[in-house]
Amino acid sequence: MVQEEIRRRNLGALLRHVHLDGSLSRAALAERMGLNRSTIMALTAELTAAGSVREEVPTDTGRAGRPSLVVRPESTRVYVLAFDVAVDWLVAARVGLGGVVLDRRWAARPRAGADLDRVVEVLAGFGRQLHDAAPPGSVCAGVGASYCGMIRPGDGMVRFGPDMGWVDQAFGAELGHRLGLGLPVPVGNEAHLGAVAEHQRGAGVGFQNLIYLHGDVGVGGGIIVGGKLLDGEGGYGCELGHMVVNPYAGRPCGCGSHGCLEAEVGERALLDAAGRPADLIGRDALRAVVGDADRGDVSAQDALHRIGDWLGIGVANLINLFNPGVVIFGGMLRDVYPGAAEPVRARIARHVLPVAKERVRLRTSALGDDATLVGAAELGFSRLLADPLGVLAGAETRDGRRRRAGGRRVTRPVAGRPGPPA
Repeated sequence: MVQEEIRRRNLGALLRHVHLDGSLSRAALAERMGLNRSTIMALTAELTAAGSVREEVPTDTGRAGRPSLVVRPESTRVYVLAFDVAVDWLVAARVGLGGVVLDRRWAARPRAGADLDRVVEVLAGFGRQLHDAAPPGSVCAGVGASYCGMIRPGDGMVRFGPDMGWVDQAFGAELGHRLGLGLPVPVGNEAHLGAVAEHQRGAGVGFQNLIYLHGDVGVGGGIIVGGKLLDGEGGYGCELGHMVVNPYAGRPCGCGSHGCLEAEVGERALLDAAGRPADLIGRDALRAVVGDADRGDVSAQDALHRIGDWLGIGVANLINLFNPGVVIFGGMLRDVYPGAAEPVRARIARHVLPVAKERVRLRTSALGDDATLVGAAELGFSRLLADPLGVLAGAETRDGRRRRAGGRRVTRPVAGRPGPPA
């Protein structure tokens, strides 16, 4: 049993390296994993037989002698379904091993209050389309979902989603039931998953300690400490948007408090500061303010400066607390930050301890609006990377049963709608 567990862990570790870093030679894998080349060859042979990787001779090594074979992920054969629920849109995607988005669907989400049934209906329909459009012989190894709220670990229950009125909504269980694929649907908080995605594939690559701030209507956060997500005792940690920055004259927050970071820097705060009508909402309205500021509109520039000042207070506190190597601004903050950078940096200069600000970098998200979707995909891949052979065997069994029961597989993808506003 001990040897079998070691083998399973080594298979998962090798597949993780290829999944996150793409093509790697056997020699590079041996060096990274601290194993000899014969062991790497045996592990790669098992993963190749299972259909998760393939080996190829490199085209041009620039070196004399026999080249080391390159191991690549089988991105079109092994995939997960990833779902992202934002305040204003719903996204579903088929994501191949290696993190490649192979196909996607998108739909607008009206701000109409608690809407679990509609969200699940739309996403389940998208998921079945994506699954049926996958090439013959491909396998769905998992499912992952991102939601803009506080998620109970284990069962995908949305405990609290203030922007749309979700309280104790069984999102993960309902989506899994409607999909009908026989797979569990783990759900993660959007900012937590965005932090993981940026750490593994985006602006946080190479940093073991980072803070990710995600703007939607409000502000969420994810913190990576020592390479691992900080999730808290109950899984509800890093609600950075509800850090109080203005306790005396703060704006009301959707959580019931006043002066929270998201109340002072979120969508409504910026639009109000810019003098925009109360019925104007959404990402396009925010980008209009940013665009006006770029064109010299003084009221828009003042609004960004005001938002940047409150954002800077929050960021300064976070740097003092966690000493990150990088702070990443994602979601709508990716659009806002360039025009608000000056007051943010001014607050850091005034309030952050000298040794804590020596090395910290401030960056915008490299993955853009896909950060949370990519994070959801990584959640879906987690079971595969823990037990590659077991999960793939189970996936092939499920797909075989589904086909025998009349499940449809087509080779031509169904055309989807375009993604969210670029």
